[in-house]
Amino acid sequence: MAALRTAKQVLRKEIKRRVASLSDEEKRRQSLVVSKKLFKHPKYVSCKRIAVFLSMHDEVHTEEIIKDVFKGGKSCFIPRYESNSSHMDMLKLNSLQDMEMLPLTSWNIQQPADDDNSREEALAAGGLDLILMPGLGFDRSGKRLGRGKGFYDNYLERCSRHPKGKPYTVALAFKEQLCQEIPVDNNDVLIDEVLFDDDE
Repeated sequence: MAALRTAKQVLRKEIKRRVASLSDEEKRRQSLVVSKKLFKHPKYVSCKRIAVFLSMHDEVHTEEIIKDVFKGGKSCFIPRYESNSSHMDMLKLNSLQDMEMLPLTSWNIQQPADDDNSREEALAAGGLDLILMPGLGFDRSGKRLGRGKGFYDNYLERCSRHPKGKPYTVALAFKEQLCQEIPVDNNDVLIDEVLFDDDE
């Protein structure tokens, strides 16, 4: 177990270094390629209820995706992380203006305030059709290296107990985040698909 944790830490450092070497322009370019792939994806086209992460500087930018979600009349849900645990809820985002007004956490992530009880939680109602997954690293078989808090693994576990079942999961990645193989244990949930710029 300790060996696995060490292997993950080493890999996290390596991937962070690779992503840090990307220019803002290259991150924008790859983000656009990945967004366009998503927009054509049958699971995205058909989904009604989608969870989207609000991207940090070292992740595929999701702003264009969120705009498209609202343009397409889909219901958009975003994460609210609890900083002192591995609990996360997916709360309804009402509009682009709503997103602009969200407060910033100490991690520099925009999310609904802790005392904001006005929003629908995805699993309290109709569940989710599709979850877009952030992460530090991915491999082609669906293994994911997160930031070590377990938010998404725990949330997917909760999804699997919802009457609708586990939603389809798509990771959005810079190609620098792809690895030969991610070390995982039994708690790590595999993702269904990884989208990245593979037009070599």
